[in-house]
Amino acid sequence: MSELKVYNSLKRQKEVFTPLYPGHVGMYVCGPTVSGESHLGHARPYITFDVVYRYLQHLGYKVRYVRNITDAGHFEEEGREAEDKISKKAQLEKLEPMELVQKYTNLFHWAFREFNCLEPSIEPTATGHIIEQIEMIKTIIEKGYAYEVNGSVYFDVKKYAASHDYGILSGRVLEDMLETTRELENQDEKRNKVDFALWKNAPPEHLMRWPSPWGEGFPGWHIECSAMSSKYLGTQFDIHGGGMDLQFPHHECEIAQSEIAHGEMMARYWMHNNMITIDGRKMGKAYNNTIRLTELFTGDNYQLEKPYSPMTIRFFVLQTHYRSTLDFSNEALQAAEKGLQRLWGAYEVLQKLEYTYTDGALNKELDKQVRTWCEECQDFMNDDINTAKVLANLFEITPVINSLKGGQIKMHELSEDTFQLIKKTWKTWLIDILALEPENLASDNNTLDGVMQLIIEMRKEAKSRKDYATSDRIRNQLLAAGIQLKDEKDGSVSYTIQ
Repeated sequence: MSELKVYNSLKRQKEVFTPLYPGHVGMYVCGPTVSGESHLGHARPYITFDVVYRYLQHLGYKVRYVRNITDAGHFEEEGREAEDKISKKAQLEKLEPMELVQKYTNLFHWAFREFNCLEPSIEPTATGHIIEQIEMIKTIIEKGYAYEVNGSVYFDVKKYAASHDYGILSGRVLEDMLETTRELENQDEKRNKVDFALWKNAPPEHLMRWPSPWGEGFPGWHIECSAMSSKYLGTQFDIHGGGMDLQFPHHECEIAQSEIAHGEMMARYWMHNNMITIDGRKMGKAYNNTIRLTELFTGDNYQLEKPYSPMTIRFFVLQTHYRSTLDFSNEALQAAEKGLQRLWGAYEVLQKLEYTYTDGALNKELDKQVRTWCEECQDFMNDDINTAKVLANLFEITPVINSLKGGQIKMHELSEDTFQLIKKTWKTWLIDILALEPENLASDNNTLDGVMQLIIEMRKEAKSRKDYATSDRIRNQLLAAGIQLKDEKDGSVSYTIQ
């Protein structure tokens, strides 16, 4: 069996994955900024690393998966003014900052349960680790690589780069950055334009603030991940994951501050998923082209022709290798929807089939080909988590399954071992690792039966008659299928098919 190899962004090549401690893996993935609702672009990293998490467990590793919640902090994004998105959005929505945080954290958790993502082992918050961030900043100051100005603390990038490789991850060159970085508000405090904030002095109107040795303020964006990853995974751990857009400045700055504070590279393997684009442009709030996850499930966005279920979205993400660009279109999502239905149709057929010997010769060529398709799935996953090729092989096996049912292929043409291998392959990859589930609604001919089944499920899940009529999970599954629920005065539920 092949060894697991992953593409290490730090080395710009695939490397055999060897954890620091045999049998154990520490993985940190940058989590959401809960200043607003998650969108389709956010689905890709968390679905991607959910599969990485599942696959590492499948290989027998005990995995500690840490994914943070960014609920405070000073955000420095390339070419944009710095801002605290939590405070800004809380003022717009007329909510307390932590009220806003709770609202969008709950919504994030709900959406990714719908995507069938496992919960991380630990989900620390930035606001819950202010002390750890302050202590790390103090260490960096003591070592001479940070300085305080007017109650704010900045990391001295130019001094760091004199003896360290600043740009080791992103490939950026400091001299070029010094020439091209534009002047932004309050940059006159910095010694160099490229220095980044570890701690910011809070102006009087700022809502989120904590005491520190430098006065009341709030942490920078980058410091939280360094502080929390080292607390729960150690000063060096196995995998750091996130979107490709985080390589610079976020991950580059994490590396610099962690190396000064701890004296070593924080993560041995850096894994980055590529972006989801619309018309060739990155999906993001800054570009005003996002599709929120609730809009995907309901179809309530001008860019959508119809609603799409969470499993269709998960399949859409996994049918392309995680390091390749994934371009959104209604055509692509509708193709994913049909593809998933095809795979599940074959899986349901396979569940009903039993191997019964019939007279006739083994088809050695077919038997060998089917075994190859099954066995290659592990090799594809070991080759940098290539979910696209795994799905391609499942599609190759699909007509064989359907032909076994229809009688075009006789059972004796496959060995019993090969038949059992097909069953094992489909459960292992489709369900256990890719974590795809059947659509809860049946196909067009059985839509009414599907609706009734969901309403029955609603009743089972709820604690009272009133609750089941307003179950958000079920309602969104129905909406994704174009079915509108209505609460009747007598407490029953009616529905219309759109």
